[in-house]
Amino acid sequence: MPSNLNPLGALPRRFRQQRLLIVGCGDVGLRVAAQLPAHVRKLALTSSPEKAPQLQVLGIQPLLGNLDNAASLHRLAGIADRVLHLAPPPTENKDEWWRDPRTAHLLQALRRRSLPTHFIYGSTTGVYGDCQGDWVSESRATQAHTPRAHRRVDAEQQILNAARGRMTASILRIPGIYANDREGGTPRTRLLKATPVLVAQDDVYTNHIHANDLARACIAALWRGKPQRIYNVADDTQLKMGDYFDLAADLYGLPRPPRISRDAAQGELPLMLLSFMSESRRLINERMKRELRVQLRYPQVLDGLKS
Repeated sequence: MPSNLNPLGALPRRFRQQRLLIVGCGDVGLRVAAQLPAHVRKLALTSSPEKAPQLQVLGIQPLLGNLDNAASLHRLAGIADRVLHLAPPPTENKDEWWRDPRTAHLLQALRRRSLPTHFIYGSTTGVYGDCQGDWVSESRATQAHTPRAHRRVDAEQQILNAARGRMTASILRIPGIYANDREGGTPRTRLLKATPVLVAQDDVYTNHIHANDLARACIAALWRGKPQRIYNVADDTQLKMGDYFDLAADLYGLPRPPRISRDAAQGELPLMLLSFMSESRRLINERMKRELRVQLRYPQVLDGLKS
């Protein structure tokens, strides 16, 4: 994880002793921490005591707590100036399937004292639903088609409602994340399994962002994000899913995946994969570039896969 790619340059002195809390400090959260200047104090919520030594070695203070247990989050009140929330909603919520209780618990804990000045949430572009290949800007209404996307919409709304007049909140809508040094972060495993993709006439546009570029966008949003603002965090790639896997197969020297019709896919592929094959959109990322001033290191997926 490169530590010399700080997208903000030298931080103003008034920011140097600020405290950043990372909630959901997995692969992307660790990349964010690695790219921040040493004089920003970094804290991370973790539900795994065994992860604490790893975080400490990286200069991150671990805070034990579990977003599924509201009572365990009392230490978070007033602890940070800025919060980066990267934790996903639960995979199931039987009582209220469209709700994200984890975000509710986090906001409840933060409200016990003064809220942070800036709150950044890593959402998903799945909230747009199927756009039939249209170009999609942040002004497009959400049209979630799956329970997990509905829970993301709920989390976004909770955050924006809590922020009104109290803190600066930015929502980052994120597509597929990839990187060669990220577990499951390349198409290689799927190519080795020869998992089919759709024939050209049935295929869908997909969107991507390299994990390091996403980390840089998170940092930029923490200091440059405008109040109650939504950003598409995606690269410039315009590829359909099958073409993406063909490109990766050629790069790795592997056979291209077989192509099947959408009707055939219904009987062959798992529901999760089918849901991704049912949504097509092309993201407009100009707001990210203009307002956050993010310059992509990997503007095309070929750049990132080659790296």
